[in-house]
Amino acid sequence: MPGFNDQSNGEQANLDAILKSSTYRIAHEDPDLLNSNAMRGVRMLLEITKPDLDLETAGVESTIIVFGGARIVDRETALKGLEEAERCLSENPGSSTLKRQVAHAEHRVVLSRFYDSAREFARLASQHGQANHKQCHGCASHVIVTGGGPGIMEAANRGAFEAGCRSIGLNITLPFEQHPNPYITPDLCFRFNYFSLRKFHFVMRSVGAILFPGGFGTLDELFELLTLRQVGTKGSMPIVLFGTEFWTKLVNFDYLAEMGLISNDDLDLIHFSDTAEEAWNFIRSQTLAEPEKS
Repeated sequence: MPGFNDQSNGEQANLDAILKSSTYRIAHEDPDLLNSNAMRGVRMLLEITKPDLDLETAGVESTIIVFGGARIVDRETALKGLEEAERCLSENPGSSTLKRQVAHAEHRVVLSRFYDSAREFARLASQHGQANHKQCHGCASHVIVTGGGPGIMEAANRGAFEAGCRSIGLNITLPFEQHPNPYITPDLCFRFNYFSLRKFHFVMRSVGAILFPGGFGTLDELFELLTLRQVGTKGSMPIVLFGTEFWTKLVNFDYLAEMGLISNDDLDLIHFSDTAEEAWNFIRSQTLAEPEKS
């Protein structure tokens, strides 16, 4: 027969195993459970709820969405990039790859004006919406919200930051590394796992949107906003496309109407602008006092 000590050791070992078992964890403290496929709905609910509660606590009444390319940089950075590309090409003038890099660097210098415009637009909107927020119990309207990354997103957060105002960043977990830009208000920077819920929060408090030149992500965001306007989900929310030449060359909206794929009235969903002041004045003239519920 086993001795008393052997039995005692066996009981203790079993008790230790019980206490370490995943089944003994409180459900909300069990990472294996929370990260399982079965709990996807719970995780999605958390991503809906957490930012909403924090933004409500922060007194954010309405937002203006700023979308645009992550690869657009300020003029100084663009000029340095061009200088480096030209130096590399001078060392190997026959390289077609380096020639393309120089061409891209030249385009970035041209596009850098949009960085400056996004920065100025955000400054104007932020100063208007937050000028009296201390007297209004901390509430703020027309708060800039971006994807929280580099490029145009950085420029818009930077414009608000330099104006001494708050701004929001809705960052996303990506396969490649991406950090929030350093100009977002710290307690208004959120990270998402689901693109769909990130989009939900972009739209939820929005009373206006401005889109600068960008790539696939910007186009995805543009057509989602246009669809929400077209079907009436976002009512009269103004959508500004900044950079008339870029957008009319990229997308032939008139052709869509000509072919009967959209109505002529749908063309009125879009407003083109080429200066930060004009874009802000248009959005300001069109925005409602309170955001429409999504």
